[in-house]
Amino acid sequence: MGLWSSVFTWWNGQTVGTWLHTALRGRPVGDDDQGNRYYQDKAGKRRWVIYNGTVEASRVPPEWHRWLHHTAVLPPTKQPPLVKPWEKEHVPNLTGTAGAYYPPGSLNAGGERVAVTGDYEAWRPE
Repeated sequence: MGLWSSVFTWWNGQTVGTWLHTALRGRPVGDDDQGNRYYQDKAGKRRWVIYNGTVEASRVPPEWHRWLHHTAVLPPTKQPPLVKPWEKEHVPNLTGTAGAYYPPGSLNAGGERVAVTGDYEAWRPE
């Protein structure tokens, strides 16, 4: 990422202002498995994330989201979350990417509509 990109865009990671604020007032708390870094101020009142790559809120795993919003006192690095047997691994929102879900009949999935069973009658103007 170039210098101008980091000065003027926030969606590519962090701006110079965020970097400066983090360097002066932030204290690192931990990282998640996607490489996002989590910080809080020295008083422990403000918490934030520096994304590793594109800024997309759905890239924050549930346990870190809980900590960021002050639902949990301790970060997941100090208090591992209780994993339920029915839970799936966290996946960020894939809309707009190659991994996005397209239902059958979608133009992006080939556009072939499933054959109907006779309950559909096309309208024809008279």
